Formats: sequence, structure tokens, C-alpha cells
Amino acid sequence: MDNRPALQSSGESGLYHGWLVVAAAFVVALFGFGLGFYGPGIYLVALKARHGWSVAELSSVITTYYVLGASFLFFRVGSLFELYGARRVLIVGIVAMSIGLVLLSCVARLWQVYAAFALMSMGWATMSGAAINIIVAPWFERRRGLAVSWALNGASAGGVIIAPTLTFLTTRYGFGMAVCASVGSMLAILIPVVIVVLRPRRGDECDVPDSNIAEAHVPPSPADPAQFRLASVLCSSRFISISVPFALGLTAQVGFFTHQMAFLSPTIGTVAAGWAVSLTTFAAVVGRIIVGFIADQFDRRIISSLNFIVQVLGMAVLAVATTTTLLYLGCALFGVGAGNLTSLPGLLVQQEFPKQHFARIVSLVVAINQFSFAFGPALLGQVEAAGGSYRLGLLLCLFAESVAAIIVAAPVILGGRQRSSVRAI
Repeated sequence: MDNRPALQSSGESGLYHGWLVVAAAFVVALFGFGLGFYGPGIYLVALKARHGWSVAELSSVITTYYVLGASFLFFRVGSLFELYGARRVLIVGIVAMSIGLVLLSCVARLWQVYAAFALMSMGWATMSGAAINIIVAPWFERRRGLAVSWALNGASAGGVIIAPTLTFLTTRYGFGMAVCASVGSMLAILIPVVIVVLRPRRGDECDVPDSNIAEAHVPPSPADPAQFRLASVLCSSRFISISVPFALGLTAQVGFFTHQMAFLSPTIGTVAAGWAVSLTTFAAVVGRIIVGFIADQFDRRIISSLNFIVQVLGMAVLAVATTTTLLYLGCALFGVGAGNLTSLPGLLVQQEFPKQHFARIVSLVVAINQFSFAFGPALLGQVEAAGGSYRLGLLLCLFAESVAAIIVAAPVILGGRQRSSVRAI
């Protein structure tokens, strides 16, 4: 007689708790990306107006911020989530982000800006794409692609909701009041959500599609799965063929997003350029939803390659466009693939690495991506300054995305990995 407890699913005892975790992760991404990714551009403008520091000085601070965040991801964040759990790590990160933002509104010297952003980088590392993957991953197997995609739509929502609100409050009430209102809202909403929702998964809980894949049916991990060897992971072809293409893609993407308004405004005007940015963000949400529904049905390397190709098409249209319609089309195509660059790396790690190492490996991938895209805005700016237009910069972005599409698909095309089964982790 089997005395094991029945697995809980949404159909047996109400809503599966994993979907509440997805909702919580959505809210974490909303504030994390809204204040930690879209926010720095707003802080740059506010600090320049307040203190007169140059854009070059403040841009160096933001690059340092991303590099520090990537360092935390590379060396610590994955292991911290494993040791202390999502609840504790996130609370520390949220508090660090909050203190850094409050200090940022009180700075008087440039070194203090560096100090404030250093604290914020700890928060960003614990609330970025790697963290969202780590939070959601333990709750889903077969529908993880859908779950992660829905959770990471919070990142796009951060650009649509948090960033404009922060800009409005800064313009209307001043930078200090805007920061205090944003921090207060984040603390009041996120802390209770994290404490109540982000508990560990119990052994008797399972998503409905996973209820027929017992532990006995999970493919065995390689020998000595508990042994994590950083050098071996970093040198493996599987890791390189995930980290390198997404580093290239995100460098191009973040560089373009930073300069998107400056590129579009001279041709179609500031108002129309603003609508183009909104269209790009909306397209990112749509693209992530579409990939969420198909990511668990097809090889994720092929999906990733096609995602890069869609962005290549968008960049090609933007590079040759001379009319408003074509510029909008290019932004929409590029946007369709944009959101997936943060969700697909974690899904590829799930597909190709042991379950025991998911948190650490996905943190490594995101850290490398962040190290790379930290320099994207500066590189595109330098190319524009040297050539007098963004045409060459857009072509370089197109080239980077094309190389990324080839690298990520190469193991499948060359038959370099087993395709008979997807490894559950």
C-alpha cells in the first residue's frame, strides 16, 4: 500500500501555491526593474539638474552600478538563495535598494552617489532576472517556461508603470519626494508579499502537469551532482553557448534602448518617439507571453535563435527606415524579442544543467550578461559620436544579434547534445 501523501495541484485543493509565487515574483520584478533598471536613467537626469554633474560623470556611476550588481550575481547571489532561501535574501535586497535610493536623494558630493548606487546594486542583484528565475523554478517543471515568462512580465510593467510615475512625481514634487514615495510603496507592498507568499515548496505540492512525473522518472544527474566546480561550468560548451549569445544580445538591446529616444526624435519628433518606446515595451510583453506558451513545447535553443532573428529583422528595418511607419515597425519587431532575453537564459539552464546547480548557474549567466550590457550604452554612444549618426551602431547591433542566433542554435544544428529528452531540474 502506498502511504505517500497525494501531490497537491490546483485541481485538487484550490489554487496551486506556485501561481501565487509567480504573482509575487511579478511584483518583485515590477519594483526591481522599475527602480533598479529603468530608474537609473531618471536618476541621472535629476542629479544632473540638481548638482550640475556632467552626463559623462553620472554615466560612469551607472556603469559601476551594473558592474557591481553583476559581481554580486557572479560570486554570491545564487549560493545565498540556496543557503538562506528567497524570503530572507529578498528582504535584505529590498532594504538595501531602499536605503540606497534614500541616500541618493540626499547626496551632495559625487563619491556619495557611488556609495548610494553601491548599496542599490545589492538590491538590484537580488531582484533582477536571475532572482525571478530562482524564485519561480522550484515550483514548476513542465510549465516553467510559462510561469517564468508571466513573472518576468513584471519587468516590462516596471517600465510602463514605475518609471513614468517616478518621472511624474519628480517633475511635480521634486526628486526627494518622488524617491521617498517610491521607496515607501515598495516597502509597504513587497515586504508583506515576500513574507507571506515566498515560503519553501512542500513535498506534497505539485503543479498539475507535473503530477505524473515523480522523482523516480527524473533523469539522473551526472556523477557527483552535489559537487559544483566553477571552472568546469564556465569552460563547458553548454554554458558558453548560453552565456555568450545572450551577453551579445543584451549588450545590443540595452545600448539601443538607452539611445532609442535620441535616435528616433530627430526624425519623428519627441512625442512620436515616446509612443515608439511605449510600443516597444508593449511588444516585449506580447513576445514574452507568446514564448511562454511555446517554450515548454519545443527546443528552447531553436526558440532562442528565432527570437534573436526577429530582433535582427527589427534592427534591419530601423537601420534603413526613413518613414514613421517603418520606424514603428522596426521598434515593434525588436520589442517582440526584447523581453525574452531575460527569461530564455534560465529556461535553457533548466533544460541543460542539473537541478542541484540551477540557482548558481543561472546567476552566473545573468552576471555575465550584466557585465556585458553595462558597456552597451557607452559603446553605442561612442560609435554615434565618431560617425555622426546611429546607422553604424544599429548595424553593429544587428551583427551582434546575428552572431547570437548562430551560437545559441549551434549545438542543435551540429547535433552536439542529446535531443531525445529534456532534463528536468
